[in-house]
Amino acid sequence: MRPSSPPRPTSAEALAAAVYGQPGSGARFDWGLTGAAELGRVCAVLVVVDVLSFTTAVEVAVGRGMRVHPFPWGEQAGDYARRVGAVAAVGRRRTTPEHPWSLSPAALSTAPVVADLVLPSPNGSAISAAASATGMPVVAACLRNAPAVGRWLRHQGYGSTDAPIGVVASGERWPDGSLRPSVEDQLGAASVLDALSGVPGGLSVEAAMALAALASTPDVPAAVRGSVSGRELIEGGFAQDVEVAVRVGVSDVVPVLRQGVFSAA
Repeated sequence: MRPSSPPRPTSAEALAAAVYGQPGSGARFDWGLTGAAELGRVCAVLVVVDVLSFTTAVEVAVGRGMRVHPFPWGEQAGDYARRVGAVAAVGRRRTTPEHPWSLSPAALSTAPVVADLVLPSPNGSAISAAASATGMPVVAACLRNAPAVGRWLRHQGYGSTDAPIGVVASGERWPDGSLRPSVEDQLGAASVLDALSGVPGGLSVEAAMALAALASTPDVPAAVRGSVSGRELIEGGFAQDVEVAVRVGVSDVVPVLRQGVFSAA
């Protein structure tokens, strides 16, 4: 009997294509812009989570009737807003009484309602804008609306191995620009996954591990307040933004990005 042939070597690219998208599961989890690109290659819908503060700000703005345009962080946001007839949000510390729109969820909860708001950020907004270019639906989720997002996704028929859901924790950035995984986004993503735990395709190992973090966190608001990102905002004078963000499950608003704009599903 002839010995069997050794397995043929697999290229790094083929290996990535085969396993990085977490095949065989209905709900999958990854981090940041690169993770979003990988899941976007194989999933039917992406859920972007940026609790402090992009997706929380989107939920607040869309809940008040605004259409939100995601845009990468940078000076070009103002030019883009003028082209599309929108108002451009500015940095938290650059607001004025005449221009109160910023990435601050607390500020957006009281700012005058505008029809269209360009909301740039270096993490969640940049991920959403990049994903939008693929034409796939993108949902903005946070602690406030995670249960509602899960219900909507299941009602739409997502969560099978043929129509998998990719849940992306945006994370923050170190000064050198590299990804800094963040407590608040892992807990926000896990809250969405908790609402998806019974989908037909089940959870990938990565999604199940993210969900385990939620199960071991008895007080999610306290964890977010005490996290690096939470303390950064609180000590910087924006404690109210954290308080808006940690109100778990208070919203039924599901912002869906279609043709470059977030609006209510």
